[in-house]
Amino acid sequence: MYTIKDMYDLDHTMAKDYLSQFEYPWEALKGIKDMIIELGKGLDPAEYDEVSENVWVHKTAKVFPSAYLGAPCIIGPETEVRHCAFVRGSALVGANCVVGNSVELKNVILFDNVQTPHYNYVGDSILGHYSHMGAGSITSNVKADKKLVVVKNGTERIETGIKKFGAMLGDHVEVGCNAVLNPGTVIGRWSNVYPTSCVRGVVPEHSIYKNSGEVVDKQE
Repeated sequence: MYTIKDMYDLDHTMAKDYLSQFEYPWEALKGIKDMIIELGKGLDPAEYDEVSENVWVHKTAKVFPSAYLGAPCIIGPETEVRHCAFVRGSALVGANCVVGNSVELKNVILFDNVQTPHYNYVGDSILGHYSHMGAGSITSNVKADKKLVVVKNGTERIETGIKKFGAMLGDHVEVGCNAVLNPGTVIGRWSNVYPTSCVRGVVPEHSIYKNSGEVVDKQE
C-alpha cells in the first residue's frame, strides 16, 4: 500500500521517469536536487524562463514579488507562488499548484494540482496529484533523537536509511488544518487527516485518520 505504484499516478508529474526507478517513494528523496537540474537543462526556453541559475519558471506561472526561489527549482505552468513563500531549493512544483503565503518548501516533489496554501512547511516529502495541506499543517522531517527514520505499519518496520524524511502523500490526500505529519508518515490515496492530528506511520488509502489508534474507512 505504500509503493510508488500504489500511491501515485505518475502521469501528473515531470518526475515520472525519475520516480519510475524506485519501489518506495522515499528512495527518491536523495536525488531530487540532481534530478531537477537535469530536467531544467532540457526545458523549452519558449515555455520556461531561467530567472536565475538553475531556477526555471513557466511563463504562465505567477510568482509574487516577495517570494524567494532558491536553486534548484522548477515552477510549473499556471502555478501561483504567493507572497513571502520561501522555496529553499530542490523543489519541483507541478502545474496548477499553489505555494501560499509564508509556505516553506525544501527537497520536495509536488505533483500537479497540489495546494500548500497557508503557513505550511513541507520538507523532504512527496505530495501526490490533487493533495492538499490545510492551513498550518506541516511535515516534521527529522526525529527528535536524530536517528534514521523507520516507516511503521502496525508490527511491520521498514528501515529507510534516511535521516531527513517528512511525509509521502498519495494522490487526493486531504490534510486538515494544523496537523503535524511526523517523520516517516505515509498516507495512501484518497485519505483524510483530521485537523490538529499528530500523525505517525502508515495511513491506508481511502481512510480517515482521526487520532492515534483511530483510523476508519471512508464511506462513499
